[in-house]
Order: sequence, then structure tokens, then C-alpha cells
Amino acid sequence: MPNPVSADDDRELAQAGYLPQFRRGLGSFTAFAAGFSYLSILTGIVQNFHLGFREAGPAFFWTWPVVFVGQLCLALCFADLARRYPFCGGVYAWAGRAGSPFLGWLTGWVYFASLVFTLAAVALAWQIVLPAVWSGFQILETPARNAALLGVILIAISTVINVLGTRWLALVMNVGVIVELIAAVLLIVLLGVHAVRGPEIVFEVQASAASDGFGFFGPFLAAAVMAAYVMYGFDTAGTLAEETVEPRRRAPRAILQALAAAFGLGALLLLVALTGAPNLADPLLSDGAGGLPYLIKQVLGDSLGKVFIAASVVAVFICTLAVHANTSRILFAMARDRAVPFSKWLGKVHPEQRTPHTAAIVVGLLGCALLLFNMNFEQIMTALVCVSIVWANLAYLLTTGPLLVKRLRGRVATSDSFLGRWGLLVNACAVIWGIVLIVNIGWPRERLYGTEWYQLHGALVFTAGLLAIGAVCYVLRRRGGGT
Repeated sequence: MPNPVSADDDRELAQAGYLPQFRRGLGSFTAFAAGFSYLSILTGIVQNFHLGFREAGPAFFWTWPVVFVGQLCLALCFADLARRYPFCGGVYAWAGRAGSPFLGWLTGWVYFASLVFTLAAVALAWQIVLPAVWSGFQILETPARNAALLGVILIAISTVINVLGTRWLALVMNVGVIVELIAAVLLIVLLGVHAVRGPEIVFEVQASAASDGFGFFGPFLAAAVMAAYVMYGFDTAGTLAEETVEPRRRAPRAILQALAAAFGLGALLLLVALTGAPNLADPLLSDGAGGLPYLIKQVLGDSLGKVFIAASVVAVFICTLAVHANTSRILFAMARDRAVPFSKWLGKVHPEQRTPHTAAIVVGLLGCALLLFNMNFEQIMTALVCVSIVWANLAYLLTTGPLLVKRLRGRVATSDSFLGRWGLLVNACAVIWGIVLIVNIGWPRERLYGTEWYQLHGALVFTAGLLAIGAVCYVLRRRGGGT
């Protein structure tokens, strides 16, 4: 018997001009799990702890709350948009309605590209954790090549689960998030018990690199990459709106809950890691081959440490699933609007599994191709991280910017806004923060991007190229009328 609530949701979707094709089965916890598994502190912090520590020492902890405040402004805007426009595609659907069809298309194009990069970057995290659990996972001698191999295997598994259907995806993500939450809490407690210094250590700066001309703030600006990498993707709950029961109510709440949970647990994990590290002068803490997995095994011992690193393996797995699901929904939503080539195939939903199976397969192939293409790039991990952050936050800016213009023109009623009378201030802060974050992460730093000019200025060059290609494709699509 059809769920009357789901029937109302589908009726509203049909009124917007879309045929209901998905199975609405995601409840409040699964909507939260989708966002939290994307943020995944046991993925992002484990993968990039060494980067933040290398740049600013223990004081890099303060980049975490600063980035959170900025991302919270974005999340509040997205919660508002998710309540107004509960459609598949998230920022793609929101930008098009808050701004214009062209802005919507450009946002979708940029965000889709960023998510493909993110998918590859997240999959690379298995190289950080799997060999730390068992040396046999170091199949290939070269770390970069082995990272690409493990990443391809992970994306292949993710593709299969994303094709199987929303029920399987939800089940795996729910179990994975529960495992990650329990593991994170236990890890925080155990590291806290083994503290060898007080929390005042977070005020100690141990910058190990040049400040890029920014003086005292230089190390912190570079270290912010770690926090920025973890705290985006909270919009995933909005992207899965057409698979969520009562998305107007549940998606906004899930967006904010996911970000808040990641911030709280992440802050505690960073604090206890810094207070519990036996020797903060150990060079391996600043090295990708050591970092947080090395610290955990130092403090808890090899056997117990491996248990928590194994939990990070699970976290990376579900994070990959969430990124993959988000990316395939963005591609499907654009194809449904005939905004990309091969829309006829990419815009299909499997009649039984009720998933955008073709889009999921294409996303998996693109992620694997990106890993294989970059196998010989020694700084692949940090480069992919930085580029994906720049593009994701550019897509966010292309969403919050038009929304701010709409508010300034008085076209957003305060009484109908999730933010009420605070909407204009929060929206303005979100736009300013987005610009600052994009400039900071995209700033040419040799230790993040590489020494060659095309690496050093990679964020700028690739972003300009991405926007140019996007604009040309949009014009060609308009002339050709879609495919």
C-alpha cells in the first residue's frame, strides 16, 4: 500500500514538472548518514592530519572551528534552499531556481567535476589506512601507484552498490555510520585517557614552511586545507531529496546535523590526538606515511591501534559510497533536464532498483580514469584534495551568490525563509566566506600543488579551463537543443 506521505511528496514533484521515478525510503537517520558519511571525520582527518600539523604544528587545531563557522553559514543557506526546492541534484537544482538556468547549469558542471575529483581523492585514502592495518595491502612498491590501485578497487565496489539500489546503499551507509560514530567516540576516549600534556598545547605554533608572505597567518591559511576538505559535502541530504520521505522537513535538519556532528567529534579527536601524542617533534606526524594512523598505533599499541585504523577503512568506504551517490544524482538531474550529452541514457532510472544506474557507472569510470591518469603524479593526494575543495566551494558560491542577490531584491519573503530575519546576514557571510576560502585554498603553494608551473597554478588554470569549457558546452547545448 502506497505511503500517503510519499504520495504527497511525489505529487509535489510532479507539479514541478518531474516524473517521480525514485523509491522514497530514506528516513531521518539515513538522510543524516548520507551527509555525515560524506564529511566522515575518520576519512578526512585521518587522511590529512599530517598536512595540517606540518603547516602550523599543534595550533592548526584552530583552523577547525574557524572553517566550521564559515561552513555553517553555507549549511544554513542550503537548509533554506533544501526546504524550498526538494529536488534531486542539490546545488544544481537550487542555483538554477535561485539564479538563472545558465547559473544552474554552470553550478552543476563545476560541482560534478569537483565531485569526480573528490571521489578519486577519497578513494586514495585507502592507501593511508590499509597498509597500516596489514603490510600485504602494499601490493605495488610505489605508494602513488598502489594508492591508485586500491582506489580503483574501492570505486569499483562503490559502483556495484550504487547500482544495486537505494535500499542497499542506505543499509550499508547506516551500518557504516554507526560503526564510525562508535569508533570515533571510543578513539576519543582512549586517546584522552593517554594524554601526556594539557590542552594548552593547541596554542603552540610549530610552522615548518614559509608563510607565503602572509606572516604569522601564513601557516594557518595553508593548514586550513585539512578542515576545508572534511567540512564540505553536507548538502548530500538535499541531493537525495527525491529518495527521502518528507524532504522539506528532513533534508534541512540532516544537513545541519551532519555538519554539527562532524565538527564536534572532529574537534575532540584533534584535541586528544595532540594531547596524547608521545612526541610532537616526531617527523612522521608531518609525513603522509605516518600522520594520525602512526600516532594512534604509537599511543594505543599496534594491535588496538589497528582496530581503529580498520574502522577508518570502513569510514573511507562509506564516504566513497556517499560521494559516488551524490555525484551520480547530480549527473542524473542534469541529464533529466537535457543539460548534458547522452541525456537519454544518463537520465534513466532502473525500473527495479530505482537508481540512476547508467549515471552511477559513468561516474565510477570517470573516477577510475582520473586515478589511473595521475598514477605518476607524486603529489596526487594533496593536489586532488585542493582542486576538489576549490571547485566544490566555487559551486557553493554560485549557489549562495544568486540567493543573496534575490534576497537583496526582496524576492525572498522573510516569513517563508528557514532563516527568518537572519537570512540576509547569514547569506552575506556565506558569500564572503566562500570567496575567502576559494582564494586561500587555490593560492599557489609548492608544498600543496608541486613545483612545476602547471602544478603550482593548477587550481587557477584548471578552474579557468573548467569554466571556459562549461560556458562553451552550454552554448553548444542551447544551439543543439540537447541530446
